[in-house]
Amino acid sequence: MTQGARNTPGRRTVLGAAVLGSAAAMALPATAQATERGRGGHGPSRPELPTLTIVGHRGASGYRPEHTLGSYQHALDLGAHVIEQDLVPTKDGHLVCRHENDITGTTDVADHPEFASRKTTKSVDGVSITGWFTEDFTLAELKTLRATERIPGTRQHSTLYNGRWEIPTFEEVLRWADEQGRRLGRRVWLYTETKHPTYFRGIGLGLEERLAKLLRRYGRDRRDSAIFLQSFEPTSIQRLAKLVDSPGVVLLSGAGTRPWDFQATGDPRTTDDLIKPAGLKWIASYAQGIGPTLDLIIPKDASGKLTTPTTLVRDAHAQGLILHPYTMRNENSFLPADFRRGTDPNAYGDAFGAFRTYFATGIDGIFTDNPDTGLLARADFLGR
Repeated sequence: MTQGARNTPGRRTVLGAAVLGSAAAMALPATAQATERGRGGHGPSRPELPTLTIVGHRGASGYRPEHTLGSYQHALDLGAHVIEQDLVPTKDGHLVCRHENDITGTTDVADHPEFASRKTTKSVDGVSITGWFTEDFTLAELKTLRATERIPGTRQHSTLYNGRWEIPTFEEVLRWADEQGRRLGRRVWLYTETKHPTYFRGIGLGLEERLAKLLRRYGRDRRDSAIFLQSFEPTSIQRLAKLVDSPGVVLLSGAGTRPWDFQATGDPRTTDDLIKPAGLKWIASYAQGIGPTLDLIIPKDASGKLTTPTTLVRDAHAQGLILHPYTMRNENSFLPADFRRGTDPNAYGDAFGAFRTYFATGIDGIFTDNPDTGLLARADFLGR
């Protein structure tokens, strides 16, 4: 993607979030076409990115330790349309896939006595964290570690796979995606996030230039590349927009929050400002979509039940932006109170009902830890 006028025309058409074109509509059954017309037709026009895109959140993180090739492969095998990676750097400048640079809870680093002295306390985006951090390890050192389940109390079944996979580099994921694409005869879509970009730039490990270099090397730097670039820091997407043409998405946290790059530069705007028409228009000047938390689509009341949907979907579509909110999970503890079943927080609730409610708002896709559940819910909603 590029900034300004060069990427504004046809933004949602390019990304497949405009009203369904004739070719894409023909790819849907008649019942699905009717459903699309009835709810405004906000869906991808490319056959490879169908309407209501299901994004495998950190792979299939509901079933495998997150951000491993095992998790990514399982998401692909389950049928996820797009697979997400989060990127953080190593000490020697490689980009690796971890949700956070603190790897205490997602690897067996604490079991390695040779790295005991690396445990430290840092302030990352204003939060004090004690643990082990990727930027204090070379890639070779990180490769001696193995991934573990992040929330073992909730997903005990996933602990079966502890120690099976190492931390992948983003380059390894790009190679994997190309290999799987050749196997399947289609492109494998990725959704790639820059994590804490202001923090990392401040310690001499800027993410965007490293990411752009890999995107160019593997042919994912074009407007029609099978990738979305995302960040909670709008300036990171702006920076990437100057380096590559890959479509960009601004992630939006909860109401009242303020992006860290805004805090660092004294920009007074909050998420509340960015989801207003003027804020969305500003985002649309350099990005092609937004990734809001689900609570920005349908807020919850004090008891955790859903209330009335906001106008965010309508307002974002008016600016030509796609919406891929996050994150749907099957467990009761993560579902709105309306859809919890029983008293066990780790048991599955009525995830299908929750998916249906969010789909009905007109969103273009959704992140989920359970791609198979999302795909079944999608099929139900579209009448397939």
